[in-house]
Amino acid sequence: MTDTAPNLAGNPFDFSGKTALVVGGSSGIGNTTAQAFRRAGATVHVWGTQAAASDYGDSDMEGLHYAQVNVADRASLDAASLPETLDIAMLSQGVVKYDLAEYRRDAWDEVVDVNLTSLMDCARLMHPLLAATKGSLITVSSIAGYKATATNPAYGASKAAAIALTRALALAWARDGIRVNGIAPGFVRTKMTAQQFEDEKREAQTLRTIPLRRTGEQDEIADAAMFLASSMASYMIGQTLTVDGGLTLM
Repeated sequence: MTDTAPNLAGNPFDFSGKTALVVGGSSGIGNTTAQAFRRAGATVHVWGTQAAASDYGDSDMEGLHYAQVNVADRASLDAASLPETLDIAMLSQGVVKYDLAEYRRDAWDEVVDVNLTSLMDCARLMHPLLAATKGSLITVSSIAGYKATATNPAYGASKAAAIALTRALALAWARDGIRVNGIAPGFVRTKMTAQQFEDEKREAQTLRTIPLRRTGEQDEIADAAMFLASSMASYMIGQTLTVDGGLTLM
């Protein structure tokens, strides 16, 4: 057996010439990841629910190609325009309902439609383009898919199912050269998780459950996405990276 040095001649995180589509790339983790891919050289398309990119005042939409697509609405998704080519698709759409609303059927349906059904619908739509480029499909679920959440049954169930869907699609589409993987973030400060940090006492309680004693940053999730899309993860399929500061170890 001979020792060989790794080939570091190329930058695996240079996405020049690649095209990415980030569903939910208009806000939160999706927006941060979209900008990370753009800065790394990719042409980046994002889908969101607002009429125009300018409607996202708190997001960085510079250099992104925005389109209004409600992925939970079949007619809107069917009418969506896809890029001519697609190397990376990240499905970061998500919704949660608070105050025990998810025990109602209407709220349950809304959460499951966005967090699970739309993942399959988007994946199905993007499959031909990703197969043509031997591309990467990345789902965004949550550690709620692993840890019971009594107040959010639809959110937890939909995220657990998203993790299972990631494995199923990885197995089914490996023969097409598509690498399907996912990310399960822990507590990351976004509009969706703002309620967790409404007061200092609640924030302190949350931080005590995290071994690293801090919340995650959005760019830490973006880093995980870039890894999964890169050649560094060329032999990985069906894996969901848990990026949670150790929360699920407790």
